Amino acid sequence: MKNKILIIEDVPEMSELINMYMTNGGFDTQVCESAEDAQKLLEGTYLPDLVLLDLNLPGMSGLDFLKHFRENYKATIPVIIVSARDADEDIIAGLGLGADEFVTKPFSPKVLVARVQSKLHRLNETEASVEETINFGPYSILCNSCILKRGSEKIQLSTKEYEVLEFLARHAGEPLSPEVIYKGVWKAQFGDITAVAVYIQRLRKKIEKDPSHPEYITTMFGMGYKFQIEGSGKSE
Repeated sequence: MKNKILIIEDVPEMSELINMYMTNGGFDTQVCESAEDAQKLLEGTYLPDLVLLDLNLPGMSGLDFLKHFRENYKATIPVIIVSARDADEDIIAGLGLGADEFVTKPFSPKVLVARVQSKLHRLNETEASVEETINFGPYSILCNSCILKRGSEKIQLSTKEYEVLEFLARHAGEPLSPEVIYKGVWKAQFGDITAVAVYIQRLRKKIEKDPSHPEYITTMFGMGYKFQIEGSGKSE
């Protein structure tokens, strides 16, 4: 599958140029004209492999977006800032908030593509060498990368869907009440416990052949849910 690149750039001519070169470089691109649009996209099932981020954006600034992104999404996703702002304080602020590189405009589009390719290649090599994997049925959970695969195909999961799945898989064979799952995933003692059932249903639709008769995430009436590594054939 192609690596997904999220381009956050409000100048149409610049976003079209970057998009064209990234597409020609073999990447699957998504363009957002504001940080707010990018946040809405990320709140769904979309998760990029790399982010190209401008700093001068309408509304929320690029630095504010970067801070939010690093607090809420996988820390290993590379972020390359592409900006006309080249003051030392901007570069220091961007790198300090978790950017991997700072590219100053104007730039060579071909060099930017090469930087993206190099960053993703090194990341893939690093993750492959240390990846912790949980296998069940035809699926593999790549714990370091926070990715679910069916064979070589990535299954799109939101951040919270992935967290619920990994928590269940790490406690395979154990009956888990909604309260235990909520506390383990949401890191809170109290809250809307019904959220657990919502995410269980979402996961079943994505990994079960028949969500109404699940093999992997089964229901133990009066006790909660149990994750089956091998698949049980039906819900208990």
